Amino acid sequence: MPSMQTLEEQGPFASINANMNLHYYLLTLTMCTGNALPAMKPCNSEIFECIELAIHRPAQFNISTFATFLSERKSLQFYIPKSILDLAKRVMVTRRKSFVYGQLDVDSIILRLTQADTWKHTIDVTEHEIKMVCTLARQIFLQQPMLLELNAPLKIAGDVHGQFSDLLRLFKLAGFPPSSNYLFLGDYVDRGPKSLETIILLLCYKIKYPGNFFLLRGNHEIASLNRIYGFYDECKRRFNVKVWKTFQDVFNCMPVAALIENKIFCCHGGLSPHLRSLDQLKRLVRPVEIQETGLLCDLLWSDPDNKVMGWAPNDRGVSYIFGPDVLSQFLTKMDLDIVVRGHQVVEDGYEFFGKRGLVTIFSAPNYCGEFDNAGAVMNVDRNLLCSFQILKPQPLKDRRGPMATLTDSKFLNFDMPVKASKLFRRGML
Repeated sequence: MPSMQTLEEQGPFASINANMNLHYYLLTLTMCTGNALPAMKPCNSEIFECIELAIHRPAQFNISTFATFLSERKSLQFYIPKSILDLAKRVMVTRRKSFVYGQLDVDSIILRLTQADTWKHTIDVTEHEIKMVCTLARQIFLQQPMLLELNAPLKIAGDVHGQFSDLLRLFKLAGFPPSSNYLFLGDYVDRGPKSLETIILLLCYKIKYPGNFFLLRGNHEIASLNRIYGFYDECKRRFNVKVWKTFQDVFNCMPVAALIENKIFCCHGGLSPHLRSLDQLKRLVRPVEIQETGLLCDLLWSDPDNKVMGWAPNDRGVSYIFGPDVLSQFLTKMDLDIVVRGHQVVEDGYEFFGKRGLVTIFSAPNYCGEFDNAGAVMNVDRNLLCSFQILKPQPLKDRRGPMATLTDSKFLNFDMPVKASKLFRRGML
């Protein structure tokens, strides 16, 4: 350790080095506390590099990077005012314990996933990154209500079921976040070949845009189901069972319904005879495991059926089917215009029910490689005017590597205006 010399005794470069070190402390405080960057004139190239890193790649400007920098320059620390030094150390300790976003480069993960070869069997995401993504996403879900209350405009997508290349095509069609606000209706995993990439990308967007990107829970976000239909096996094959369990902790904290402008009710499955008021949903406590019966089960499992009136047992063996009369009563009682749900494959990607009082959205084209169905995204504008964008199934010859399928794919914009209003519900538009 050098002697405690004055700046003048150290020579002209001492003030530059001390100022540089001070910049690092101030930048660290800025990143940790969100305060405005202090107005100080940079003195050399290292400071410029530090500022560039903090501004353009903030996730990489983290505590460990800064601590390493200081450990290599211990001889300069005595030039830093003690008040700043103490404050920086307190913030760093708190940040290590309670907040990990600064150590997770979400942008890097998104970039790796969206530009990767979607047909390879491995993903360039580490187990540690997956756990951090799940931890942050879980915290965000718990901070937001069980019944999301959202504003238009936004886009609504249905089941994607691990069809990662089709999810990228969907974003190519409807706009990558944050150019569009999104609500997904559940069923992100199982059946498709790339459940891990699918759910990781969606959770990363949730972390990056928590107030603009929303994910509801589907029936395949239940451990007993994704244990059987592919997600468990994929996690075990590519990582381990602990990764699968980590995702279940996230799924148990997801919201189950959304209300758009107090007029459009969204969930994965359908209605429930136990749903008397939307306030019931606001009182539900998470984390929660879905039981085989009850309100939460119905919201994730029930189906509309034109052949019945009232309620009847569901052929799935879980929950109910409900008729158009049940739907009409629900819309009237809750003063709603339409129910938007997923859960079922529909040929055109969307399908109306009950005089357009309900619409099913399905966003996995050519589902499981067995159905020649289209996928759809529902657009809701500021005036609650609704339209659909259709994602056509890819021809077999085009089902190859990643971005080629994105740029070569042909999309159909099916712009059928439908107003979420009394007229809309009665099928008069």
